[in-house]
Amino acid sequence: MELNVVNISGKETGAKVQLPESVFGVTPSDHAIYLDVKQYLANQRQGTHKSKQRNEIAGSTRKLYKQKGTGGARAGSIKSPLFNGGGRVFGPQPRDYSFKLNKKLKSLARKSALSYKAQDANILVLEDFTFDSIKTKNYIALVNALSLTGEKTLLVLPVQDNNIYLSSRNIQKVKVITVDQINTYDVLNCSKLLLTANTVKTLEEAFAK
Repeated sequence: MELNVVNISGKETGAKVQLPESVFGVTPSDHAIYLDVKQYLANQRQGTHKSKQRNEIAGSTRKLYKQKGTGGARAGSIKSPLFNGGGRVFGPQPRDYSFKLNKKLKSLARKSALSYKAQDANILVLEDFTFDSIKTKNYIALVNALSLTGEKTLLVLPVQDNNIYLSSRNIQKVKVITVDQINTYDVLNCSKLLLTANTVKTLEEAFAK
């Protein structure tokens, strides 16, 4: 697939970029995408949830009332889950939600996500650029020039550029990452994927390894 390259003013430069079929033209695997997104979301969970069981409750061990003759059920502890303020039965405990996926499956999932974006014509290739200083209005001007105001965008850079990253950080629905940070969830979660000419080359090299 061949795409026109535009500059940060939204005008075509006359240059064209060929998206490699090995990255943007694979047969998508929905199951690989599902597993990779599931792992990504699971890894975001802190897993620090905790409730107290009856052995962790601070309370008296005195027997509440005599064993027999009250007409009620037997009760030996105020810490019983049956009483207000008692322990919780089978409550949440700290745990690690992360799980392992094979590298080949993760690679297939990411290529599948990129291929879906290419099929839906939701990829825009920008001329390589940078900002002279850190200013939010520079990135806002870029988004407006590309007629993407209000849309969720993901800009993938070949290497870290702090001027671009810090200029975009305070803008809603905008995310800037590098090639080594690309993941299936972010690619599918954006409505428009923005790449630079060098990003396309770097992606091809990264997936060829």
